[in-house]
Amino acid sequence: MASRDKRWKSLDRLEKRDRPSRSVLVALLLACATLITLDHSGGTDSPIEPARRAVGEVFGPVETTTAAFIRPFTTVPGYFRSKDNLQAELSALEKENAGLRREVATTELDRNRLAEFDDLVRSASDTGYALVPAHVIALGPGQSFSHTVTIDAGTNAGVHADMTVMNNDGLVGRVVRATRTTATVLLILDLDSVVGGRLGSSMEVGFLHGRGHLGDEGALDLDLVDDSAVANEGDTVVTWGSQGGAPYVRGIPIGRVTAVFSSPRETSRRAVIEPFVDFTSLDLVGVVVPVGTPSDRDLVNAEAAGR
Repeated sequence: MASRDKRWKSLDRLEKRDRPSRSVLVALLLACATLITLDHSGGTDSPIEPARRAVGEVFGPVETTTAAFIRPFTTVPGYFRSKDNLQAELSALEKENAGLRREVATTELDRNRLAEFDDLVRSASDTGYALVPAHVIALGPGQSFSHTVTIDAGTNAGVHADMTVMNNDGLVGRVVRATRTTATVLLILDLDSVVGGRLGSSMEVGFLHGRGHLGDEGALDLDLVDDSAVANEGDTVVTWGSQGGAPYVRGIPIGRVTAVFSSPRETSRRAVIEPFVDFTSLDLVGVVVPVGTPSDRDLVNAEAAGR
């Protein structure tokens, strides 16, 4: 028991020795109050300003050095966030630039197609026919005919075989077969093509045969029915039409007479016709359909041209 009491007394003495006395606490509080009172005026007039300046001169460089040392570590998260943001912005700008380049590249094409459509509307208004607009999507050496094109309109659009195909310049050809979404068009310059034509100046009629040469200025030959009739250079030729409008409706411009030939062996004069249509740059065409034909696209007609 005696030894235990001694240990407790020793611990009590150590606690009292380590515990600050009340007088020290009171002195510290008084010192703090004194410093607050002296620094109340603030600014350079404060009595403790020299001490504050001295402390700042001692610890200021230390704080600067420490801040410079740890700044790279504290900015690492912000660096990665900024890098991610910049990459996202760069990707967005690249997509925007790609879109702008596509717009620039296709602006002229879109302008030409719009002009073609406007001209096709005027042609529908001039002829009075309803047209299914379609684009040429293939030129067909692989087809069963030597000079054909494929268009992106078929039976769903109201297109069927033996329908007239034209564009804003004149007669293109006739539909020879159609699927639900496409159709094959035999061009008038094909060797197997025969079109009834009428001279605009004399109203004489004849038959136009294709020469089979794409892009040839004299791609058609006109044989007049009346052997005594004469075609003159510069005369225009239009379709005279077929019974029921199939395969050709009447009044569609075909071309212009560029030369007239005759010989003792020939019983009639032959006129060479230059087509109005440029077959090497076919794009937008119109298929002539009866007014009111059900179609999966808007028809181009005189009524639409007036709106």
